[in-house]
Amino acid sequence: MPAPPALLHHLAQVPGMGPGRRRLVVLLSQLGDFDSLEYAQALAAALPQLQEAGIALLAVGIGDDAGADRFCGFTGLPRELLQVEGTPQLHQSLGLSEGLKAPGGPWPSLLLMCAGVGSPGTLAEVFRGYTGDRSAPQRLASPLFNLAGGEGFQRPFELATVRLRNMVEVLSHWRTYVPSDDYLTQRGGTFLLDRDDSLLYSYRDAGLLGFSATMARPLSFLDAYFGNDG
Repeated sequence: MPAPPALLHHLAQVPGMGPGRRRLVVLLSQLGDFDSLEYAQALAAALPQLQEAGIALLAVGIGDDAGADRFCGFTGLPRELLQVEGTPQLHQSLGLSEGLKAPGGPWPSLLLMCAGVGSPGTLAEVFRGYTGDRSAPQRLASPLFNLAGGEGFQRPFELATVRLRNMVEVLSHWRTYVPSDDYLTQRGGTFLLDRDDSLLYSYRDAGLLGFSATMARPLSFLDAYFGNDG
């Protein structure tokens, strides 16, 4: 299946993102969206594997340069791998969800999505952060969490603690991360392109805390390519 023309047009303007290599393109939502921080943290941790597999990475988020600088400093994602746009023009050209559009504007819409309205899977993912998940990897090296249930997997309250840290960071610097509230509900997507511009994988977010089809292991769609340069 060919990649979306709008995506190929965008990549043609980005040095090193043309055909001839595999490319992972991640459309983040607002930089201050908790999904964006969590996804970027997962990508930053996987950079050595992406490089070994010969997969080039580009993330595109909604925000500005000041927000991008702070976002990358906090998440560990290299700044050169993140582009920012003031409006979700590329998101919309790719048909990504704009999220719930409730009366009253973006804030009521966002709050309703946080409650699970028009945002499938959100509440279940919130609860998973508190209850733990033996199918997910450990996130924090803390004796406290070891006492809560062991180690080597996601313990109760562990992911919720990571998300709380992300929330404190964003709320402490809200206007740096979110210069405009107009696109609070805009969702993102993931596209993995082959060397010939065919589409190997795609995923389109449907709701909050749903940036991956497999949230326990958000980058599991890359398993077939890690360790395989064929």
